[in-house]
Amino acid sequence: MYEPRFYRHWIKDDDLVSFELTVKQTDLYIRSRRNLKDKALDSVLKHRGSLESYIGRHPIFLTTLQPYQAEAGAPTIVKEMARVSQLAGVGPMAAVAGAIAEAIGRDLLAFSPEIVVENGGDIFLKISKKRLVGIYAGESSFTKKIALEIMPRETPLGICTSSGTVGHSLSLGSADAVIVLSPSTALADAAATALCNIVKTADDIPQAIEKAQSIEGLRGLVIIVGDKMGVWGKVRIVPLG
Repeated sequence: MYEPRFYRHWIKDDDLVSFELTVKQTDLYIRSRRNLKDKALDSVLKHRGSLESYIGRHPIFLTTLQPYQAEAGAPTIVKEMARVSQLAGVGPMAAVAGAIAEAIGRDLLAFSPEIVVENGGDIFLKISKKRLVGIYAGESSFTKKIALEIMPRETPLGICTSSGTVGHSLSLGSADAVIVLSPSTALADAAATALCNIVKTADDIPQAIEKAQSIEGLRGLVIIVGDKMGVWGKVRIVPLG
């Protein structure tokens, strides 16, 4: 089911070219110094191809909700998804959107010094100046009101969001948004899923923050439940408008 990504256009960066690309479930919004759609398509097909081929041989990779151990000869993207599944305690497919965003973003860095790849709400970015990343949290009063401020020295960086109230991805929680920052976009994606599963009400925010502190490799966390927010780590939140 296609869901319009209307939040993609809240914040404009006039110095970057924007384009969209969809291949099966991979729904990308990319910003770079020039239009790299052909290069991006080549990258998507390469990484999706290796992932799909692996799943064809190991179908449990697609369905398991448990951490996965990949063999030494597995494709790089599979090994990264398996690695972060073990760190976050979730199935490897919880990291798929972030892993693909990062793999494509790193490929495109050969052609542009600044790259932002958003894949269904999960973001890989490498930037040369301060940029804002808007926060979307469904019906929460914080939606359209705040953004993350990201500095170039903090990138490459992954910023991934899981929600129990927005979208169709599997979540066992009820948070409007759990946003995780990590140098590994795949880990940010997997951890966002794991932490969102914990949050049934705003009272669960402290428990999720404690869990986040135990996951090696996370840089920061924002949890939004209605009009309540919890923040941990290296996060700067600024008002919009």
